[in-house]
Amino acid sequence: MIIDTHCHIYGSEMENAEEIIEKAAEYGIRLILNGTDPKSNEDVLELSGRYDNVHAALGYLYTFADEATEEDICLLDNQLKSNDVIAVGEIGLDYYHTKDNMDKQKELFEKMLELAEKHSLPVIVHSRKAMQDTFDILKNHEVVGSMHCYQGSAEMGQQFIKLGFYIGIAGPITHTNNKKIRKMVKKIDIGHMLVETDSPYLSPEEKRGEMNTSLNIKYITGKIAEELGMSEEEVIEITTENAKRLFKI
Repeated sequence: MIIDTHCHIYGSEMENAEEIIEKAAEYGIRLILNGTDPKSNEDVLELSGRYDNVHAALGYLYTFADEATEEDICLLDNQLKSNDVIAVGEIGLDYYHTKDNMDKQKELFEKMLELAEKHSLPVIVHSRKAMQDTFDILKNHEVVGSMHCYQGSAEMGQQFIKLGFYIGIAGPITHTNNKKIRKMVKKIDIGHMLVETDSPYLSPEEKRGEMNTSLNIKYITGKIAEELGMSEEEVIEITTENAKRLFKI
């Protein structure tokens, strides 16, 4: 078994989502589907209720910051009571795409963390060009979780680990020009790593130009193994146990 700890395999993101979910099950791949808004959260809940290899993470991402209402927050609060939900995610900050609504992003992020505390759930955090603000907010909450597709420094990664977070490694580790991530991975204990595809995004080097799926997770575990001088089987075993521990799977 291997766990893809972050993907978006549902109808609003891809037409053949269920086909991919069923294929992943054949290969022993469990999926943590991440919602980002009310529509995708509904998709995730519906699929997690029908497929044994699917787990639900529900949240509102920065892309929903300008639209989120108190009614939306109440809806999510109720959805998080479902037994199929194992995390609050995808949530977080992104100053790469826009800085115009930084305050709204932070406000929504805070509300997501408060819901995670209320329901005693781990969080799955997106942070791009906002690493310090992300850290400063997280340290004020009693939460643990995953730093999704982490692309920061090893030094900052260690600070997140001290807060109780795992470091999510995705397709960019395989990209020829991304030496930064490969350097970072060598400085992070594998006991604090998770593997993820972010499907249908962030295809590994071997599948550049194609839609990414969870079946490509083998390229990520293979590259981690290569960088750390371990067998791929060891990488799969350790990261799977990490995910099971964090998400109580």
